Amino acid sequence: MTLIKSISGIRGTIGGQVGNAFTPLDIVKFTSAYGTYMRRCQPIKNNKIIVGRDARISGEMVRNLVVGTLMGIGWDVVDIDLASTPTTEIAVMKEDAAGGIILTASHNPKQWNALKLLNGKGEFLNAEQGEAVLDLVETEDFDYVEVDNLGSYKKDLSYNQKHIDSVLGLELVDVEAIKAANFKVAIDCVNSVGGLILPDLLKQLGVEKIEKLHCDATGHFAHNPEPLEENLGDIMKLMKEGSLDVAFVVDPDVDRLALVAENGTMYGEEYTLVTVADYVLKHTPGNTVSNLSSTRALRDVTKRYGMNYSAAAVGEVNVVAKMKETNAVIGGEGNGGVIYPESHYGRDALVGIALFLSHLAHEKKTVSELRATYPVYFMSKKRIDLTPEIDVDGLLDKVQEHFSDEEINTVDGVKIDFSDKWVHLRKSNTEPIIRVYSEAHTKEKADTIANEVIAVIQSMI
Repeated sequence: MTLIKSISGIRGTIGGQVGNAFTPLDIVKFTSAYGTYMRRCQPIKNNKIIVGRDARISGEMVRNLVVGTLMGIGWDVVDIDLASTPTTEIAVMKEDAAGGIILTASHNPKQWNALKLLNGKGEFLNAEQGEAVLDLVETEDFDYVEVDNLGSYKKDLSYNQKHIDSVLGLELVDVEAIKAANFKVAIDCVNSVGGLILPDLLKQLGVEKIEKLHCDATGHFAHNPEPLEENLGDIMKLMKEGSLDVAFVVDPDVDRLALVAENGTMYGEEYTLVTVADYVLKHTPGNTVSNLSSTRALRDVTKRYGMNYSAAAVGEVNVVAKMKETNAVIGGEGNGGVIYPESHYGRDALVGIALFLSHLAHEKKTVSELRATYPVYFMSKKRIDLTPEIDVDGLLDKVQEHFSDEEINTVDGVKIDFSDKWVHLRKSNTEPIIRVYSEAHTKEKADTIANEVIAVIQSMI
């Protein structure tokens, strides 16, 4: 069994021993640390904490523990129940709450669950705040209130529609154009909360023909829940029948968006953000941001409009910080995560769908034709397994020296930018490995440059 504590929260597998799995006691301790930290160290607008969850089988059990613990610390809990991650983030903003907890393990399989922690802006805690929560977990220095000061509990099931309303209200979401295009759409929601909200979103966007796959929010995921090509045979087969225009696939908490074209081919999750950014930049000139392991195509598209692109360290909180620093109008991550500040600073598949359909309606192209308008890149993802005694940081320093004639970025590991390709090396925080991401204009070249850098590293060990 597995339990992983980090600055972004706690995640692990259900069942097992305390401290080695996602057990009730670990859930209570981590919730107590968060609730105590928020009370002591954060400005409190009001006494509310929002709690939302995906459809995992363990969700109700985890929700009960989290809600009871927060009430024991004196917080008034607003439980929005089955809701996407971006829905919960928006609820924090609309309730002007002190913070929020999302119960989701994102794209991990059904035996996993997690607590993701939000501040009063509906954004993830930063590194300093996360470390403070971890310190409280270790010391167990929690503050619980006396009986007369216990927090209250309220269930509010209105936020799915409020989220949809906020998307429909975005200036660049063109409902009339989408309706006139008469799109025929398929969705795969992996039997989680996307199945509760995406059909309603599409209907209210004017899409009348919707083919639904795995939209019952049972938590029994119909396939590996990460929205990658190797897991999406069902919906790709459906699209190959040729009667639909586009398919949207989300992960269990609906913050990642993958697309399948009308001919059954994957659009490429790296190109979800690229395409949405193209549409946003066409109407709202400004800067863009993605993380260092995302496709170079976003930089290329941004330059077409004479704007500036910036790369952030991997992790949503780092992307958001860089977006604020550079006043970016669009940003996100290459895993299908779209962050649109006009809505909120969080990855949001609903926003991605609405902006993509608006763009598609305006361009009057098929999805595959639209994809062909963007720079062609292919990505390779590899790893180097190391023994625990190896000094990984020292090894990366040597790699940096070896490739000193190239453009080097050390914001997050070592990224080597060649003229027509790149390689990004990142140390894992949980195991003795180096992750090796590379990108080039062909898959073969991406694999080749990755293997060349791996060979250099292995020669140094």
